[in-house]
Amino acid sequence: MSTYTQLIYHIVYSIKNRNPALDEPHRKRLFKYLWGILKNNKCHLYRIYGVEDHLHLLTHIHPTVALSNLVKDLKVSSNNFIKDHDIFAGFDGWQQGYGAFTHSFKEKDRLIKYIKNQKEHHRRITFRAEYKALLNEHGIAFKDEYLL
Repeated sequence: MSTYTQLIYHIVYSIKNRNPALDEPHRKRLFKYLWGILKNNKCHLYRIYGVEDHLHLLTHIHPTVALSNLVKDLKVSSNNFIKDHDIFAGFDGWQQGYGAFTHSFKEKDRLIKYIKNQKEHHRRITFRAEYKALLNEHGIAFKDEYLL
């Protein structure tokens, strides 16, 4: 029997100390690089976007890929890419942790729209408030002092 899955993850992570280093003119280059990492891991990217201090990815993860390994690959490889190509002044690496939230395939279009509208969304709400809301929405216990 074959393996069939439809695992959609909303992955969120930020720059170390939330330094707003991801300037808009160079983000597309970073997004294309991250998309390549996902493709190499047999994952399907539905949407990627970010603002100055954090990223959102909506992706299907292949059943042979462990989430923690994928996020580590995304962060380590992109960290090296950013530093090797000197594309974001002030970038000092990614924060240690990340958020990953599973969703029903039925929610895909809503989540794509949510990620696509991050620029507008963050005119009204901070990343910290957004992240806390995501954790609460998914019933994840957390300690406020670890959110920076």
